[in-house]
Amino acid sequence: MIRFILKGILRDKNRSVLPIVVVAIGVALTILLSGYIRGVMGDMIETTAIYDTGHVKIMSHSYAEQSQQTPNDLALLGIGEVQSKLKLKYENMEFVPRIRFGGLIDIPDENGQSTGQGPVAGLGLDLEDQQELKRYNIEQALVLGAIPKEPFEVLVSQAFFEKAELEIGDEITYFGTTMEGSMSFQNFKISGTLNFGNPMLDQGALVVNLPDAQSLLDMQDGASEIVGYFKQSSYKDAQAVAIADEFSASYNYEEDPYAAEMFALRSQNDMATLIDIVDYFSFIFVSIFVFAMSIVLWNTGLLGGLRRYQEFGIRLALGESKPGIYRSLFFEAVLIGIIGSVIGTLLGLAGVMYMEKVGIDISSMMESITILMPTTLRAKYTPNLLYIGFIPGVFAMVLGNLLSGYAIYRRETANLFKDLEV
Repeated sequence: MIRFILKGILRDKNRSVLPIVVVAIGVALTILLSGYIRGVMGDMIETTAIYDTGHVKIMSHSYAEQSQQTPNDLALLGIGEVQSKLKLKYENMEFVPRIRFGGLIDIPDENGQSTGQGPVAGLGLDLEDQQELKRYNIEQALVLGAIPKEPFEVLVSQAFFEKAELEIGDEITYFGTTMEGSMSFQNFKISGTLNFGNPMLDQGALVVNLPDAQSLLDMQDGASEIVGYFKQSSYKDAQAVAIADEFSASYNYEEDPYAAEMFALRSQNDMATLIDIVDYFSFIFVSIFVFAMSIVLWNTGLLGGLRRYQEFGIRLALGESKPGIYRSLFFEAVLIGIIGSVIGTLLGLAGVMYMEKVGIDISSMMESITILMPTTLRAKYTPNLLYIGFIPGVFAMVLGNLLSGYAIYRRETANLFKDLEV
């Protein structure tokens, strides 16, 4: 029976081409938009993880309660011991300390007199860690000069560098406070400039080597935070939450408010909503396309049914039962849905692969953006894209044909001879 129906589909292109085209277009759009949403949302999550939250982040309990203010007087101490324990217990993850701080930069002239000042957002990174350099995209973001090699060399944002009319090798003076609350002054030599392409990162950025930041803030063996990343994969929500809960359960924060506490990415910066919405969007898109294509295919089926009105009459006159014709329409719809879904899946995957490689550059639109997000929007291939298109493709085709095929049961036997008239 299936072979007979398949031959009918292939030979009578008038009744199969339009439904196949409609299904293929719908499936291709479903896959392309699902891959695009997952890619954009996934990149936003990974960008936030790289530059801020990590897949997990460890802070002192007291620091975490006021983390938006970067209160380094509550920073985490004894990070060497903490990192050793983490390395032994979580071998599939990498942990790196970072220091965040703020202050003022004074720009002196050749006589040492101040020519101007400006606020900066300082960041202490381990610039000798190649993975950290790669993760933070330092080498690609470097515009002028080189990565610091000597003590108290610094990288500044290209925008600040140009506005202050500085040159590579110039000295600038940092004014701020230490971890203990005393005043801190330090001369830095500019070794290079950075442009991350994100206003939130580029505005007044000051990147120093981690040991220099620890010395500057009297934070020996201390850090604002320790961020952790899965070594071989992107963010895994369930696994990160389990690790954070397991780590934090071993500390009593009532007895020691400065004890280390771990947070998964979803527990920071209201990221839980963004993480959950990725799956919701995919479901919403599939549901919308199932509904829309069902309406289109229903109308297509009705038009096809009108054209096949004589065919159904002949088949009924020859003794074929109404349920038999209805079943044949069902199997025909399944086959057309599968053929259209296969074509649409191939087209959709091709679009996803292209968008994953090329993407859409939106850097020119991000001049006033104050959130962390990638400057190039890309789709992302995931294994579920291989089958997700078959849900709207087959279901909508079957639903459309079953709705339109219901007219078979409304045929009156007394009128069959009219269907045989030429």
